[in-house]
Amino acid sequence: MRTLYIVTYDIANDRRWRKVFKLMCGHGDRLQYSVFRCALSDRERIALIEKLSSAIKHNEDQVLFLPLGPMGGVDEQRVYAVGRPYPPMRQGAVVV
Repeated sequence: MRTLYIVTYDIANDRRWRKVFKLMCGHGDRLQYSVFRCALSDRERIALIEKLSSAIKHNEDQVLFLPLGPMGGVDEQRVYAVGRPYPPMRQGAVVV
């Protein structure tokens, strides 16, 4: 089962920020500059954490994974937006 996460990061160095940004582009939808929405299985989440862990400087940078529950679940429906609406992710077929 895939869980929906909001992944946000604060990277102190521009070079590391670009590296993290490129990593994240392959794993989710960009909502803002340092905020992504990702539907990840446990295995995908662990692999992404390992990649991010090697890309950041642990005493200067921070990456947060905020779970919203199962993809298409109730918690995603409770996201409140001011301004442009937050479009819930649609669950479709996963081709592996």
